[in-house]
Amino acid sequence: MKPDVSAHVLFKDRRQAGRALAQALKPRLQGRPLVLALPRGGVPVAFEVAKALGAPLDVVLVRKIGAPGNEEFALGAVAEGNPPYCVADQAMMALFGATQVWFDAERDRQLLEIERRRQVYCGDRRPEISGHEVVLVDDGIATGNTARAALLALIAAGPSRLLFAAPVGAREALAMLSPLVDELVCLEAPEPFRAVGLHYEQFDQTRDEEVVRLLAQSRAFESAPSVRG
Repeated sequence: MKPDVSAHVLFKDRRQAGRALAQALKPRLQGRPLVLALPRGGVPVAFEVAKALGAPLDVVLVRKIGAPGNEEFALGAVAEGNPPYCVADQAMMALFGATQVWFDAERDRQLLEIERRRQVYCGDRRPEISGHEVVLVDDGIATGNTARAALLALIAAGPSRLLFAAPVGAREALAMLSPLVDELVCLEAPEPFRAVGLHYEQFDQTRDEEVVRLLAQSRAFESAPSVRG
């Protein structure tokens, strides 16, 4: 007998999840924030958040460092910066037999992909973090390594307030991230937590073309007044 997959579904898709997340964020904000997405899956969620708040949207470029033979399971992550910010889960590296030499080579490979995406998504445009209220958004949190790398990079940039928001996440990962931010907003933290995609009815891979399109669309409402109320 197959398990009832529908029992795990919490959201229709990333866009619907983003609209719900925006409502939860509204009373926690002090002004109109800068909304930053973790590409690629976090962009459709963050697009809806930014649209609902009348806020600017941009991205933080981070790449997970997947386990050998299982790239979806993050052993660590690296975020753009000078120098780049890198986190590693030493216990999981040992479990998967990943050496430091392998990890460093994979980190460098992911940094090349970060630079490629920066040019595709934004060109030379970079968000101004210092002194701004910032909301970092992803479509879900499993290990939390990718989000942790991004948050450390943002902290170094000096925001006035830093919030992290995701529709769904694993409780252990959320507990790890919470001390890094002023507020953490997560709509659902199911137990047990197995995979982000199980909690969406539609969870197709987000492509570069969609990221570019949504970032371009967001500029149309950046100057609109906030609809918070």
